[in-house]
Amino acid sequence: MRRFVALAIVVFAPPAVAAEAPKVGDAVGKLKFTDTRSLPRTLDDFGKKKAVVLVFVNTTCPLAQKYLPTLSALEKEYRAKDVQFVGVNAADDDSLIATATHAVKYEIEFPFVKDFGGTCAKALGATRTPQAVVLDAERRIAYRGRIDDQYRLGGARKEPSARELKDALDALLAGKKVAVAETEVDGCPITFPKPREPRKVTFAEHVAPVLQKHCWECHKAGGGAPFALTTHKQAAARADALAEVVRDQRMPPWFATHDYGPFTNRRALTDDERTILSDWAATGVAAGDLTKVPAPPPEVKEKWLIGKPDLVLDTIEFDLPAAGDIPYKYAVLPHGFTEDTWLQDVQITSDNPRVLHHANLAHGSLKGVSTENFITGYVPGGEPMNLPKGMSFLVPKGSVLGLQIHFVSTGKPEKCKISVGLRYPRDPVQTRLRNFQLFDTRFAIPPGAPAHKVSASRVLDADIVGVGMFAHMHLRGKDMTFAATAPGGKREELLVIANYNFEWQIPYRWEPGAKRFAKGTKLECVAHFDNSPFNPYNPNPTATVRNGPQTHNEMMYGFFFYTHADEKLNVRVDPKTGAEVKP
Repeated sequence: MRRFVALAIVVFAPPAVAAEAPKVGDAVGKLKFTDTRSLPRTLDDFGKKKAVVLVFVNTTCPLAQKYLPTLSALEKEYRAKDVQFVGVNAADDDSLIATATHAVKYEIEFPFVKDFGGTCAKALGATRTPQAVVLDAERRIAYRGRIDDQYRLGGARKEPSARELKDALDALLAGKKVAVAETEVDGCPITFPKPREPRKVTFAEHVAPVLQKHCWECHKAGGGAPFALTTHKQAAARADALAEVVRDQRMPPWFATHDYGPFTNRRALTDDERTILSDWAATGVAAGDLTKVPAPPPEVKEKWLIGKPDLVLDTIEFDLPAAGDIPYKYAVLPHGFTEDTWLQDVQITSDNPRVLHHANLAHGSLKGVSTENFITGYVPGGEPMNLPKGMSFLVPKGSVLGLQIHFVSTGKPEKCKISVGLRYPRDPVQTRLRNFQLFDTRFAIPPGAPAHKVSASRVLDADIVGVGMFAHMHLRGKDMTFAATAPGGKREELLVIANYNFEWQIPYRWEPGAKRFAKGTKLECVAHFDNSPFNPYNPNPTATVRNGPQTHNEMMYGFFFYTHADEKLNVRVDPKTGAEVKP
């Protein structure tokens, strides 16, 4: 009888009814979304505001793109009036990097966020782009609809005849009722992801190949990651975390738009690969036929990723305090180069990685080592200098090597010694690796500025071949763009690091010989800094921030690595000393 009753309830129960769209005047909750730093956020992160304007956008709707300059001007007008603008991307086919890049390309200063699954759009009753939803100070929907009537699907007016979004804001700020609280919206429908049953996938046949391709480089025994993912047991224990970090696109680490390159060290999962990992977590982390699992990479037992160095130079052991900012340390390494010396590979390492944030290596004399003679560095997420066959870096005769070291405190007294390993070329040197920095040290970032612009440029005095680029900023760094303008005036964007991450400062290396630049080309680097309270890493949004060595200061450095074009040095090198072998 109980079985019959249960069956009757299932058979005769009324069909599920879709949740009714919220009405103007309804209150909304926290509204969860993901910022361009891949962090989960809510409206609470903006603090108390007189009004919040959420505008739904995507990267493909023509009407949404046309309204971005209008929105930018409105945001600047109302920022000082305690109104917060937010660009919300609910498009299922737009990645987090694409969302961040969208804001950079259109020079939007207010935050763009990603609405995975369209939960914010549904909670606000948004159905199209560009649709605006205004929340009052109590987070009630005060206005929902179009921005104005200037741009329509069939054409455009020279000037709008109705400015509903602006009128709604003015009424709210004046304590009046919004006269026109809802309007129809032209534009592109928001397509929400359709519910689907997760596929049955297994570790051996499906998951392990994805991890091998994208994760095992770091997540292996002795690797740079804090745990390995090479066995079913290891991956199954972290299946939910794997699904989350790939869904939110936090892993694998890559912070540049994929529109430029090609970059040899590019990291990216396809949509299908992300789905495999999420389906595996959702369906019970099946093992499958473990005999089919790819062979794991060998355990990293040697600290020297460049192979056994030909020369190892050590600093003294530094005594570090338990707390507070630690002023930069400087060390001249105990070796003088009596001949011009060629370096193939260079690695900076330490006996206490927890305290070493970054270190820069350069050459100079006993009188001083200049950053203009930069060789390589150690940074979070970085890699050793490992040059291709035939390319080397020259340390001039009479030089010494010096380190600029940034230590961080850990809560207890620490000690640390830095080691630098050098390997010399085994093959004739054909090209010399060179670099310069595009930088500015005279900036002042105003308090609260959400996207303060700083730029630097340089004109090439020779034909060159680009090797790669690298960005360095501190905690307020938001994005950095590298571009080249040829002598004829054609401008080409080279790299857009749309969601710069201080903890993952990775190089971006071109395919060998892929990028050539003529003499007279202007290379430009443009960076933006987020000094607003919404920046979760901002030490103090009320401060005016200037150039300085500590992380509560800022830096703006765009490194550009290159060789001279058509260079054929044919220098033979003694592999024991790195010195040129004279004929």
